[in-house]
Amino acid sequence: MKKKRLAVAAAITAFVMLCGCSNTDSSGDTAYVTTSETTTTTQVEVPQTETSITSITEKTTAVTTTQTTTQSTTTTTTTTTAAATTTAAPSTQTTTAPTAATTPKPQTTAPPKTTTTTAATTPKPQNDLSQKTVEEILQGMTLEEKVGQLFVIRPEKLGGSALQCDSGDKSGLSKYHVGGVCMFSNNIQSPSQIKSFINGLQSASDIPLFIAVDEEGGDIARIANCAGFAVKKFASMLSVGNTGDTSQAYNVGETIGAYLKTYGFNVDLAPVADVNTNPQNVVIGDRAFGSDPSRVSQMVASAVKGFHSKGMICCLKHFPGHGDTTEDTHRQSVSVYKTWEQLKECEMLPFAGGINAGADMVMTAHINVPNVTSDGLPASLSYELITGKLRGEMGFDGVVITDSLKMEAVRQKYGDAKSSVLAVKAGVDILFMPEDIGTAYNAVLNAVKSGEISQERLDESVRRILDLKRKYGII
Repeated sequence: MKKKRLAVAAAITAFVMLCGCSNTDSSGDTAYVTTSETTTTTQVEVPQTETSITSITEKTTAVTTTQTTTQSTTTTTTTTTAAATTTAAPSTQTTTAPTAATTPKPQTTAPPKTTTTTAATTPKPQNDLSQKTVEEILQGMTLEEKVGQLFVIRPEKLGGSALQCDSGDKSGLSKYHVGGVCMFSNNIQSPSQIKSFINGLQSASDIPLFIAVDEEGGDIARIANCAGFAVKKFASMLSVGNTGDTSQAYNVGETIGAYLKTYGFNVDLAPVADVNTNPQNVVIGDRAFGSDPSRVSQMVASAVKGFHSKGMICCLKHFPGHGDTTEDTHRQSVSVYKTWEQLKECEMLPFAGGINAGADMVMTAHINVPNVTSDGLPASLSYELITGKLRGEMGFDGVVITDSLKMEAVRQKYGDAKSSVLAVKAGVDILFMPEDIGTAYNAVLNAVKSGEISQERLDESVRRILDLKRKYGII
C-alpha cells in the first residue's frame, strides 16, 4: 500500500509540473489574462484631421467587422485561459481534477485537509463556465438569471454591507443574479479592503461580475481621490485636452486602467466623450477634453486605446452629448434642441472616434432631443436614438448602458419599473443603478413573461454582455 501511494504521489507531481502555470504576478495578486490587448493591434487610428461623421462612421463599420472577426477567433483561446482570470485562485482548481482522479479509495472516507480546503475554496464560476462557449452559457441560464445580467447596481442594494461581502450581499446575488456592481466613494476605504470586497463578491456570484467605477481623472475619481491610495492623479481632462497631445490622453487610459486592474476592477465608466460647448454647463465642464469636437474626438480615441492597453473595459459617455446643456439630469428633465445633422457636426464626432477606436460600452444620457426623435422619450429610453441612430447609423454593436436610472430626469416621470422596460425595448443592454432593484428586476422579468419584451430581445443583450465578459477573461 505504501508503494502504491508513493506511485500516486509521483504521478500527481508530474502532472502538476506539466500543467501548472502560475496565475499570480510577482506581488501575489491574481493576474488577469485578457484578449483585449491582442485586439488593439487591429484598431484603426483616428486621423488627426478627420472631422466628418460620415468618414468616421465608415471606418467604424470596418473596425467593428474586424473586431467581430478577431473576437470570434480569440474565443477559443479565451476559453482555455478563462480559469486564470477570476479573482479567486485558479491554480487550486488546476490541481483538483487530478487529485480526485488519482486519490485511492481508502482516502475517500478520510480525505486529507488539503483536499477539503481545495473543494471549499474553488469558486463555482470556474467549475461551471470556464470550459463553455458563450452560447452554451446562455442556453443553460434560467429566465431569472438572464434578466439579472441586465443590471449593474450599487453593492449595498444587494441587501448587505457597503464595504465587505457579507451574507446579505450573497443573498442578494442569489436572488437577483445581477450582472455587476458599481463602486462609489462610500464603498472604498483602502487597497486591501476593496480587493477583499471585490474578491468576495466575485466568489459569491454564479456568473462573474462586471466591477465598475467612475474613474475619469480629475474631480470624478473614486480611487485617486481616496486618501488610502497612492496612485497618480490627473488635474482634469480639460488640462489634458489643452496640451493638444493625444499621447497624454493615452497615458490617462493606460495609467488609470493599470491601477484599477490591480484592485480587481474590470470596467471604467470613462472616458467622457462630451464636447463642452456651453459655458453655463453645470454637469460636464472640465470633465470633457475641451470644446473643439475634432480635438475631443482624437483625445477620446487615444484614451480608449490606453485603457485597452491594460485590459480595461471602457465606456464612452454621455450619448448623445451632455455638453450643450444648462440643466442637470440628476435633478430634472433636460432637452437639447439640435437636429441630428447638427449633432453629427459636433457631439457625435467624439463618439464616432471612440467607437472607431474600439470602445466597449456607450452610456446614454437622460436627455430629450425633440428635433431628432418623435417618441418624446429621453435618449436612454428611445428606440429611435439607441437602435436607430447609435446602432443603426453609427454602427455600434457593443454594450449600451444607461446613465443611473435613479436620476430624476427619468425616475420622476417613469419610475423604476417603466424606465427599465422602456430602456430594454429601446435596445439598451445594461440597466444602471435603479433605485429599487426589486421593482426594476420584476418589471423586466414580467415583461418578458408577458411577451412585451421578446425572449430574442432579452437574449440579444445577455449575449452581448457575456461576449464582453468572455473577451476580457471575466468568464
